Amino acid sequence: MLTAKQHELLLFIHHRLEETGISPSFEEMKEALDLKSKSGVHRLISALEERGFIQRLANRARALEVVKMPENMAAGRAAKDAVAKATTPPAAAPAPANDVIEIPLHGKIAAGQPIEALEDSRSLPVPVALLGSGDHYALEVSGDSMIEAGIFDGDFALVKKTNTARDGEIVVALIRGEEATLKYLHHDGGKIRLDPANSALQPQVYADTEVEVQGKLAGLLRRYH
Repeated sequence: MLTAKQHELLLFIHHRLEETGISPSFEEMKEALDLKSKSGVHRLISALEERGFIQRLANRARALEVVKMPENMAAGRAAKDAVAKATTPPAAAPAPANDVIEIPLHGKIAAGQPIEALEDSRSLPVPVALLGSGDHYALEVSGDSMIEAGIFDGDFALVKKTNTARDGEIVVALIRGEEATLKYLHHDGGKIRLDPANSALQPQVYADTEVEVQGKLAGLLRRYH
């Protein structure tokens, strides 16, 4: 069983993640729940984490993920009021959030013919607002097969780690356990079709056992020289 405050905080975090994809700050949680100090927020978060309702995401200053929700959602009225209160514009503008995290940068990925992926391990600073929940990594794009999707040679693909994706999503596909490529995913009978976004190029077709989804595109970073 959760206390009223634990339940209220859990729903507040859940609603904020649904609306923005970003965890609320400790200050926002303190204000939303009418707590006197951030230490009270820390205690509530620790209690929710111990009970398996939330988890902290690695390598992020304030990232939380809701793992499960309580069965009885009838007590959500207080949380809705908290959300309304927290999203009301304050009289004075708050200090801008400088939430930047380092995510692994695993070499280059082909947006043309498949090339070796995960060839090195550096890191790339990325604004948290570009990512949302979950674990992420970055790959430098090589090639022009995704240019009609706005993905160009030299861009940095920000990839959410997952081994599942829906048809039509842009994924990192590992082929035969050796090569990786960035393409649109389609299931075609017992085959996997990887479609480019370049009308001059042809799709790549493989047996479904030859292709493993290693993530899906969450965002892009581009450097201008």
